[in-house]
Amino acid sequence: MLTATMVLAFVFGFALSIALIIIRPDGLDPHKRLYKVVDFFVNMIRSFPIIILIVALSPLTRTIVGTTIGEKAAILPLTIAATPFIARIFENAFAQVDKQLIEAARSFGASNMQIVFRVMVKEAVPSLVAGMTLTTISYLAATTIAGAVGAGGLGAVALNYGYQSFNNTILYTAVIILCIMAQIIQGTGNFIYKKVK
Repeated sequence: MLTATMVLAFVFGFALSIALIIIRPDGLDPHKRLYKVVDFFVNMIRSFPIIILIVALSPLTRTIVGTTIGEKAAILPLTIAATPFIARIFENAFAQVDKQLIEAARSFGASNMQIVFRVMVKEAVPSLVAGMTLTTISYLAATTIAGAVGAGGLGAVALNYGYQSFNNTILYTAVIILCIMAQIIQGTGNFIYKKVK
């Protein structure tokens, strides 16, 4: 569930971040009004608590997936929640790229997409890796919360077989597994960050 959510969210979030960095007021092709509209929706979705978003999107989930229970049903709302979060992190990473590099590329006749992919993405790789690591750990927690509303996974195991069954062994085992997973994700992210910096 986490892997599928992150892959989809990174793809959609990356595309959205490119749109945001291009149309932002100090972007490559500014469109202030359009940016305000997109920015509003990004901030609105980011402000929703994940469990509320899962419940609110249940009619859409039922229409697309055919059910609101299970791992597949949780992927849609988790992806919708993660996409603007990732887009904002990536947009901020792109915005930190040295403006002189961008102007130099523009002076050589580079198009907006060439500037994005050959200058901004290349320069922002360490920040993008750090953002991806942060997001993955955050949504590891979110997938656990999704287990409380029928998504399955470790969250459901901890809640149903641990907490509700008064079985502390299962509850704390699930917590320890989640902590180990978070450490593995962070360690992998740190390793990649050092390699690309």
